[in-house]
This record gives sequence, C-alpha cells and structure tokens, in this order.
Amino acid sequence: MPLSLHQIFASVWSGWLATWPTQLLALIWIGWLVSWMLGSFWSARTEKRPVTWRARAHRLPVIVGGLLLTPWTAQALGERPLWNAGNAVTYALALVVLAGVLFTWWARIHLGRFWSNEITRKEGHRVIDTGPYALVRHPIYTGLIAAILATGVAVGTATAILGAVLIAFGLSVKAKAEEGFLTSELDPSAYDSYRRRVPMLIPFLPHR
Repeated sequence: MPLSLHQIFASVWSGWLATWPTQLLALIWIGWLVSWMLGSFWSARTEKRPVTWRARAHRLPVIVGGLLLTPWTAQALGERPLWNAGNAVTYALALVVLAGVLFTWWARIHLGRFWSNEITRKEGHRVIDTGPYALVRHPIYTGLIAAILATGVAVGTATAILGAVLIAFGLSVKAKAEEGFLTSELDPSAYDSYRRRVPMLIPFLPHR
C-alpha cells in the first residue's frame, strides 16, 4: 500500500526535528539554508579555483557529519540521547545557533561579491580585514562551527555529537586550504600581515 503524503512528511519530519524545543534548531537552520542559497547568486565572477585534492578534502567529513547529525541516523540505530538538556538549556543553545548563523550573514554581507561557497579567487579579489574579518580570518566558518556544535550538544545523541565534531573539523580543514590558496593568489605580504594580526577561527586567541 503506497504511503500517504502525511505519512511521508511524518517520517521525514521526525526525531529531534519534530519535538520542541529542538525543533526550533531545525527552523533556524532551514531559514539559514534557504537564505544562503538565495544569496549565492550575489557573487563576482570566479577567476581561479584550485583543483587539488587538498581543496576538496573537507567535503568527506562535512558530508559524513551531516548524515550523522540528522535524526534519521539516530532512529535507524535506535539511539537515545546521552543527556536531556532541558528546555532552558536548549533555548540557550538555540540562541548560540542563531548568533552563529547571524555571524555568518554579517561576514557574508561584509565580504560582498568576493564570497564563494568554494575556495576561489574572485574578480578584483583583495584582503578584507574589517568588520567580522577584524575578529577572525574566517568568520563564516567560525559562525557555522559554533552553531553546529551547539546543535550537536542540544540534540545530545552520540551520532549527532560526532557529526557536529566532524563538520567542525571539515570546516577547519577548508579554512586552512583556503588560506594556502589565498596566500599564493593575493598579495603575500598583505595576507601574511593579516595573519599576524588576526586569529584564524577563535577570537582573541594567539594568532597562527
């Protein structure tokens, strides 16, 4: 007997996606994802992109981490949360998620047409060291890592936590690959000076 539309929706929108307040996390992520996809049309022409394995090494941990973070993996494994964060803590973590994705949008808007979803050099590309880029060199990744880790802690399953860690690791790998590419493509002295002044991902840490 074929499944009804209601049954299909119920099976997809299930687990932590369907229970409040973790459902709030899903709504924040959906809003960010839709807006990010729409914003992808606002970008300058790409002049060059690396074709090395290093430039793509981040994809595997991000994809695997994303699959582990979904509620369907926990359901398939019959997994239960390691802890119950409670409503107050979950709402606090939702604020961290919201702050993280808003930080990505601040960086995205400040970067303007130099933004790209992939590691690229855009037309007229130069070092941006103001706004959120005065706090960290990769504020989009900083915001995403904070939001993803907060989501993993709020969900509380072992697979969700592992997935969040894998995504965070993949984004840090991408940041390092991007730095190597931009150092070679932009003015090396300008980017080296920027690296000495501003930390990579975590504000106020020693610069590396």
